[in-house]
Amino acid sequence: MRTRSIVMVLLAGSVACGRSPAPATNAAEEGSAPAVTQAQLSMFAPLPARMVAGEAPAEPMVALGRALYYENILSENHDVSCNSCHPLNAYGADGRALSVGDRGQLGGRNAPTVYNAAGHIAQFWDGRAKDVEAQAKGPILNPAEMAMSDSAEVLAHLRASPAYRAAFREAFPGASQPVTYDNVGRAIGAFERGLVTPSRWDRYLTGDSTALDARERRGLATFVAAGCVGCHNGAYVGGQSYQKLGLRTAWSPTADSGRFAVTKSPADVRVFKVAALRNVEKTGPYFHDGSVASLRTAVQLMAKHQLGRDLGDRDVDEILAWLGALTGELPTAYIAYPQKPAQPAPARPAAAN
Repeated sequence: MRTRSIVMVLLAGSVACGRSPAPATNAAEEGSAPAVTQAQLSMFAPLPARMVAGEAPAEPMVALGRALYYENILSENHDVSCNSCHPLNAYGADGRALSVGDRGQLGGRNAPTVYNAAGHIAQFWDGRAKDVEAQAKGPILNPAEMAMSDSAEVLAHLRASPAYRAAFREAFPGASQPVTYDNVGRAIGAFERGLVTPSRWDRYLTGDSTALDARERRGLATFVAAGCVGCHNGAYVGGQSYQKLGLRTAWSPTADSGRFAVTKSPADVRVFKVAALRNVEKTGPYFHDGSVASLRTAVQLMAKHQLGRDLGDRDVDEILAWLGALTGELPTAYIAYPQKPAQPAPARPAAAN
C-alpha cells in the first residue's frame, strides 16, 4: 500500500512554525546534560497503546485488516501489497526514494512509514486523506501503485473467495453486504491503528530518568533550544501540522506543489505535513521526494531552511543521539504474516488481438 504520500516534510530538523528560534545551548560539559524544564517536556507525550479516538475495533476486523495489508490480489498483477512499499518488519519503510509499483512504475513521492501514522492530523504528504481508513483505499486504485481499475474489480476478487466472504461477515456482523470497498478501508485502518512502537523515549516521559543517557538528554535540550520543537512535538514528535518547505531560507526548486494540489490556496504552495520523527533513523531516505539519504544531512538542511540556523557538528551529533532514542520496538506478534483467507482470483478476460 504505497501511501506514497503520508505527508510530512520536515523530517529531521524541524520548523519553528513562524516563531523566532531560541539560541541553542552549548554550555554543557561533555559529561553533563543541560536541564529540560517540565514545561518543555510537556510539549511531548508518550505514545498511546492504540491510536483510536473511541472504542477499539473488534479482533475479527483487525485480523481481516492484517490479511488485507499483506494481500497481493488487491493489485492488478497480484504482485504488490501494502506491505511491499511499507514493509512492517523494516519499520514500515522500503528504503527507496520512490517505491516501485505496478509494472515497475515509480511513485511520485517517498513512501513514509505506516508506524504510528494513524495518530497524525491527516494522511499523505499533502494531507488529502483525513485518516488511515480513507488513505488505505487510495493506493489500490492508483495506476502507478497497485493499479486496480476500479473498486468493482477489487470487490470481484474478494467476493470470489469464500474465506474472505466469511472474514468480512465476521468483521462486519449484521451488514447485508459486508464486502464493500469502504469496509476494505475500515479493516486495513483498524489494523494500522495498532501499529505503535513505544521506545525508551516513552519511558523517559513517564518518569524513568535513566531511560536516556547524558548525550541523548543534551540532544533533547539542543532540539528544544534550537526551535525544532515548534513543530516536532506531541506524542509523534510531529505529524500534527503543516509547514512550508523553505520557511526561512529558500528550498531548491521543486515541481511538487505540496498541499496546494488539495486546497488550491496559493498559501499552500510547497506546504507539506510536518514529518513525525518516531523511528526516523530507520525510515530514510528523507523528505517528500526521498532526496536525502543521510539523517545528519536532513537535520542540517532543516535547521538551515526552516530555522535559519547553521548547527555545529556537536549540536547535530547530540540531536542525532536523541533521535535514536525515538526508535521503538516493533510489535512482532501483531505484525506476524497471517494465514490469509485467499482464493484464486477470478479469471481475467482474454486480451484482444
